[in-house]
Amino acid sequence: MLTQFNVLTAWIKAHIDSDRGASLVEYALLVALIAVVCIAAISFLGESASTQLSKVGSSIEGA
Repeated sequence: MLTQFNVLTAWIKAHIDSDRGASLVEYALLVALIAVVCIAAISFLGESASTQLSKVGSSIEGA
């Protein structure tokens, strides 16, 4: 039992000292921020673009 504890302790210390985990978290936060910005832009511009495309479609049908 003590050996398993020592292995677990060594594994945790090795991963705490590693910077790879921090980089992964930073990249995940960056991807999440980009997704939020994209969703906000689509929701903000979505109705405006839909209205403009409807106007263009109506003018093409009338011509």
